[in-house]
Amino acid sequence: MLQKKPTLILLAFFAIYVFWGSTYLWNKMAVTELPPFMLGGFRFCTAGLIIFGIAASLGHSLRISKKQLGNSILAGILFLSVGNGVFVWALKYIDSGFGALIASMYPLFIILIMMVIQKRKLKKMTIAGVVLGLIGMLLLITQRRLSIEPNFWLGVGLALTAILSWSSGSLFVAKVETPKNHFVSTAYQMTAAGLVLIIASASLGEEWSSPLNWTSRTQIALACLILFGSIAAFSAFNYLLKNVDTEKVSTSAYVNPIIAMFLGWYFLQETVTTQSVVAAAILLTGVYFINAGKSKGDKEAEMLVAEE
Repeated sequence: MLQKKPTLILLAFFAIYVFWGSTYLWNKMAVTELPPFMLGGFRFCTAGLIIFGIAASLGHSLRISKKQLGNSILAGILFLSVGNGVFVWALKYIDSGFGALIASMYPLFIILIMMVIQKRKLKKMTIAGVVLGLIGMLLLITQRRLSIEPNFWLGVGLALTAILSWSSGSLFVAKVETPKNHFVSTAYQMTAAGLVLIIASASLGEEWSSPLNWTSRTQIALACLILFGSIAAFSAFNYLLKNVDTEKVSTSAYVNPIIAMFLGWYFLQETVTTQSVVAAAILLTGVYFINAGKSKGDKEAEMLVAEE
């Protein structure tokens, strides 16, 4: 199968590596002008409606049960309203590359939740990964240069809260009934999350503005988030899940932070310290050990709910 479609597979890997790695840059660019919840609400409602159209055009039924709808709404809140919306809020106070490294701790959070809630017994390699992950996280967030930045710790706290919510959503979705088709499931989750973020934005009194009044940089960033981050990359992700080994698809967890750090440095002049590089190496090694120590079932469950 792989030899018959090498070009499509290469393009799909490019999408999940570069497009998803670029979302940190695009979110950082947009959130400097737009309030975070308004930004997320606009993005996910627009992307959700487009994906509904794609699903319908492909002949997939959009009808789902009440249970599936309720689970999709809760999943959308955990993944996107909190997991993404709060994370974008955090990017107001931390660099995009730094935020990407915090996001790479997602597998670590999954394991910690399993240890605490599910009393899961861990393999030696997984335990080593957890230890390395915690060391990398401490090295990352205790940099003196960063810790004196205004609202730095607020940004770190928001980012960690977002990753905790995303991790909880992963474990939730792995055990509940959601629409079988990935396009339909994603469309409901994104639309529900977008509506929740719009309500939150209105409740908090965020100042809304017309897209026509945004700067061209913000307009481009939002278009990229919707078309490339939410639609193209997710379609490529689902394609890869059906055509290559899950372990190969999961390599995006190691590539995305590197892409994000480079883009933040190149386009936004974000500083990449030696300590950040060391922390990234230790942290991503820990993530590798954690993934290598998981059972096949755990890996597949997580990949089904990877970044949307």
